Order: sequence, then structure tokens, then C-alpha cells
Amino acid sequence: MKDEESGNRLGGYLRARRELVSPAQAGLPPGGNRRVPGLRREEVALLAGISPDYYLRLERGRDKNPSPQVLASLARVLRLDDIERTYLLGLAATRPRAPRRMRPEHVPARVHELLAHLQIPAFVEGRAFDVLASNPMALALSPRLRPGQNRLRSLLLDPEEQAFQQDWTRATADFIAALRTTIGDDTDNPRFVELVGELALSSQRFRTLWARHDVRALDGGTTTVHHPVVGDLRLHRDKLPVDDVILVVYYPDKNSDSDEKLRLLAALSPTEPADAAPEGPADAHRA
Repeated sequence: MKDEESGNRLGGYLRARRELVSPAQAGLPPGGNRRVPGLRREEVALLAGISPDYYLRLERGRDKNPSPQVLASLARVLRLDDIERTYLLGLAATRPRAPRRMRPEHVPARVHELLAHLQIPAFVEGRAFDVLASNPMALALSPRLRPGQNRLRSLLLDPEEQAFQQDWTRATADFIAALRTTIGDDTDNPRFVELVGELALSSQRFRTLWARHDVRALDGGTTTVHHPVVGDLRLHRDKLPVDDVILVVYYPDKNSDSDEKLRLLAALSPTEPADAAPEGPADAHRA
């Protein structure tokens, strides 16, 4: 995390991705006495068609304005996908900016009304995965979806949430990579700084994955969770932006086994709506 603290985010990203590409993946012989994981700096430079000295300046933050052509070559050598390539371009395009004023994350009244009418698990989250509002079915699915909780913290630090996730390893990798994507160049956002700092101190899993600099979108998808009452549930997930927040809904295939289990869960659960989260994301994580 030293590169991020010093402002050398481009260099940190290049180094992290370089260490994840094996010589075989790059079409190079493995060699006998490699002291670093992945590719050497000079190998990246050779494959990208730039000088080793210039690549060294990029990694060390001495040159923060590479051309689009150089970035495209580096993206090819580092085997970046579309999301990772876009992230790399964004790092190089970052310019100093005036500090932005923090605005509290607000759940519109119409979204509260919508949550009350939905008969499937639904909740609202902020950019840092703070739960801002949720309906009774969301709480029936998981008490960690109560307003004031933070989904990433629960995932990393709560044993019940770890047991709830069928594939905890993949879930943590996806969430942490999505957080880095969401942060982008908003690195001075107090909520992001606070959350990253807390998890870096409390979770080895977070430290390991954060150091990889993975980026990806965490949008729609299908997941399987293990509910302590009704057992395994296979649910689809959709994330719908509403103003500055995200509405998240989980739903099963109609007339499936998971559909029947979710109906049973609804019958066993209270119908009172969840309270709203405390005002502003800076407070939302403390509940």
C-alpha cells in the first residue's frame, strides 16, 4: 500500500500485475534463477517495445504521463482484460484535483416505498458496500443486511457470513476487486480511507487481495448461499443504480426449489420494515 500512500498508484498497479504474469504466459522460457514472481521489469519492457529505463521510471512514479500507445502495449503484455485496461488508462489520466465535498449517501423516499412492496430480498447499498436500507426479506435472508452493516466487513470478519457464502474465496476476491474499481481516483474519500485502513489492519485476506490490485465490476450474477434455516439457496443478483446509491435484489428461478424455500422463509419471518441507516456512510458502518 506504500505506492498508494505516496501517490504512485500507476507504478503500484504495473508492479502488481507484472508479478501475476508467468514467463510461460508471456511466451518466455521460465529460466533457472528467478528472484521475483512473474515477469522481470526488463522482460515487460522488451515485450512492450519500450526501454527498460523508461519502464523503470513508470514503476517508480518518475513518469506519470505514458502515451496511450505505451499503455496499450503494457496492457497486452500484462494480459489485462477490458475492465483492467480501462482502469490502467484511468490511473495514467489521473490529474491533481481540488478536494471534493463529501455528500451523505441518501436513499430516496420512493426507494423506501419500493423496498416495502418487494416480496424478494432487496436492500440499498452505498459505494463502500454500506447497507443503507433493507426490506424484511433481506433480513430474513441475512441479518448482516441490516442498515448500518458493511457487506465487505461482514464477509471478511463475520464467521456467520463466511459460513453463509458457498464460495467465500471467490466472494472475497470479487468484492475487494469491485471496491478498488469503485474507488478509482477517489482515494481521498474519507469513507474509503477508513474502510481500507480498518480491513488492512484486521484481515490478512484483505491485505493479500488488495496487494494484487485486481479490478472488476460486481454487477449481476448468480450465487449460492447456505441459509441456517432453509438450507442452500440459488439466487440471481441484480444491482440497479438509483441516484447515488445502488438497489440490490436477489431472486430465485420461478417454481424452483430455491423459490419454495424463499416462500417458506417469508412465512417464518416478521414483516416489519428495517430501520434506515444512520445519516451518511461515515456512520453507517458503526452499527
